[in-house]
Amino acid sequence: MTDVGIGIDLDAYARDGFAVLPDFVTAAACEALKARAAELVARFDPGGAPTAFSTRDQAHARDRYFRESGGAIRFFVEEGAPDRLNKIGHALHDLDPVFDRFSRQPRLAALAGALGLARPLLLQSMYLFKHPHVGAEVGWHQDATFLRTDPPSVTGFWIALDDADRDNGCLVALPGAHRGPLRQWFGYEGSELVTRTLDPAPFPAVEPVALEVRRGTLIVLHGLLPHASTANRSPRPRQAYSLHLIDGRAEYPGDNWLQRPDLPLRGFA
Repeated sequence: MTDVGIGIDLDAYARDGFAVLPDFVTAAACEALKARAAELVARFDPGGAPTAFSTRDQAHARDRYFRESGGAIRFFVEEGAPDRLNKIGHALHDLDPVFDRFSRQPRLAALAGALGLARPLLLQSMYLFKHPHVGAEVGWHQDATFLRTDPPSVTGFWIALDDADRDNGCLVALPGAHRGPLRQWFGYEGSELVTRTLDPAPFPAVEPVALEVRRGTLIVLHGLLPHASTANRSPRPRQAYSLHLIDGRAEYPGDNWLQRPDLPLRGFA
């Protein structure tokens, strides 16, 4: 079944756990987000010891700067390359007017509805950098590990702002593996952020699919889909904007790492 207005094949999404929607975002809109991110970066003062976002472990979880980023706009540098940013997160969609307008556009609202999110709430946003020759790989993970609801409802909208391929760090997914359980959970145990193993079973031994896409493509990611991204070994950048939504009908536990005590969740209105 294909949603005529949005162009998503819902049967394929149910089968694979991801959907690729080419030309969902115009080139002009991509450039507008890149320009706005550049403006934000130009104002960023890293201070003495900027927080590095680690793709190997959760070392950044010890920093208050990271822990309180769910309701703020924070800047994280590449591990091992403190002069390069890894990402901006995690409330761009609420606190910056350019990203707010983009994130709450009617087409994204319609897409959320087509996917069955009855009360979509915009929980997290990230502007993702993969600088030439520097952008690190991101290991296999499920988004629900970090944004857990009961029942599972987190859904990712990943938007390519540059062409993305194997050389400059495209997404890689395990098609169909979203039908398995949540393997890990990352959240609070008392005052500490820890990672717990919920199911030790390995991800299914299916052939990974490289999601090579052109600028303006939107990739929908099921919250239980194992996915990763390759390192940028090319001389080209690979920037992207990512939104994570949850269904307001589901419970969002208070031990999730991302909390927004001073910034209530909003939908598309």
